[in-house]
Amino acid sequence: MLTFEEKIAIFESYPELTRNNVSLGRVNFLYEESKREKSIVGYHLHPNGNGFIFGGFIKGYKKNEKGMINIREFPEEDIRLVIEKSIQSLSQDPHEELADFEPAVEEKWMNRNLQTLMLTKEGDMWSVYAGENLDGIFPSYNEAASYLEEEGFTKKMY
Repeated sequence: MLTFEEKIAIFESYPELTRNNVSLGRVNFLYEESKREKSIVGYHLHPNGNGFIFGGFIKGYKKNEKGMINIREFPEEDIRLVIEKSIQSLSQDPHEELADFEPAVEEKWMNRNLQTLMLTKEGDMWSVYAGENLDGIFPSYNEAASYLEEEGFTKKMY
């Protein structure tokens, strides 16, 4: 898990975000150029390592009731990916059709028996692999993720 200081440094590396210190040592980061009602990207980054990124318009991530993605255990590259997707989603005019923001090019999914499947984007399709064996091909990330969830797999969060 990254430290509070490391997470703050990641957010501060985005010049379009504005830092806002809030109560209990927590820090928020705002995207003031947002074209939507929401402008918060980083929410309640806490010295204990907890923190959230607004993902209300991003598909493929587990979110709480406020549309926040918990990044407590995320490595740097995943935090950067979600920050960029959040900024991109807030940059879209709410009257325009939003693109299907997809999480990553490759993801590891695991079931309770510790069996692992890889979900990989290949061209316009999403493929599920068990080792080197192709398990299925899907036209969208959401269909592939639904299949994996129905089969008892969950996305591995580092």
